[in-house]
Amino acid sequence: MPTSRPAETAHPRQAPILITMGEPGGVGPELAVKAYHALNGRVGRHPLRLVGDPEVFLHCGQVATSALLDSGTAPAGRQPGQAIPENAASVAAAIRCAVTESLAGRAAGLVTGPIHKQAMQDGGFGFPGHTEYLAALTQAPRAVMMLAGPQLRVVPLTVHIPLAEVPAQITPANIRVTARIVLDALAQDFGIATPRLAVAGLNPHAGEGGHIGQEDETQIRPAVLALRKDGLDVRGPLPADTLFHDEARAQYDAALCMYHDQALIPIKTLHFWEAVNVTLGLPIVRTSPDHGTALDLAGSDRADVRSLLAAIAMAARFADTRMDRLG
Repeated sequence: MPTSRPAETAHPRQAPILITMGEPGGVGPELAVKAYHALNGRVGRHPLRLVGDPEVFLHCGQVATSALLDSGTAPAGRQPGQAIPENAASVAAAIRCAVTESLAGRAAGLVTGPIHKQAMQDGGFGFPGHTEYLAALTQAPRAVMMLAGPQLRVVPLTVHIPLAEVPAQITPANIRVTARIVLDALAQDFGIATPRLAVAGLNPHAGEGGHIGQEDETQIRPAVLALRKDGLDVRGPLPADTLFHDEARAQYDAALCMYHDQALIPIKTLHFWEAVNVTLGLPIVRTSPDHGTALDLAGSDRADVRSLLAAIAMAARFADTRMDRLG
């Protein structure tokens, strides 16, 4: 099938939102087709385009040729429920194609389908996941992962590393840089004029003044004080066990957590079907559903499309917010 590229738009406000196929053997392609039909092919002013191998999408349902963007690298094979390393090049090509379109201004935002990290790495993919690959493709100095739901936004300072390696990554510089990226995104994309950031402690009870570990006092608190000195609304370190109840969440717009599960357990508990993965710090808009490839559901038509629909809506909203700020 010949490559179908998004037409040059007369105005970026009508540029398409791109959805990559993700792992061909997972639920990503079928959810992309399902979302396309649920939204009648567009979100707000933006048409939807599905990026990857057209045949993968067409095996999941009928889609107009004009809605398909061929990334030029077909999978070695596709069997729903199986993720094979040989497909890593095809999965990466879809992401790379969508980023190229976005950087060129031919797309308003990018929504990535879930990838199978083990199969990707076994197939020679040299990155831990989407976030790191997108940072490399866009030459962003630093990319930050946020999980956002209707009532909670969380950012893990450290992501896919062993828990034993977390303390060494908790430094004042790391916290300060990450916090500024989060605060900038809350203003730029979420439209919050005066964003508030809560910073979780690492140790139980945020270290109890150094009686339960030293990191909260020697690493986290100095970073928070430096950010506050610059006039930013940042509080912490705060005990993580009391940071996520209703009254606490009303006091901040996002929580910066110290490690993966400290951030993801509360967001998945509150918003398992609604949370969206957002990459902050990029020159392009990127969101993703907050779930994996769900190989056990692939091909069954039982995969839930709600998280992908939320990711599409958020990408469109961010794109429009950025355009509004530019006038």
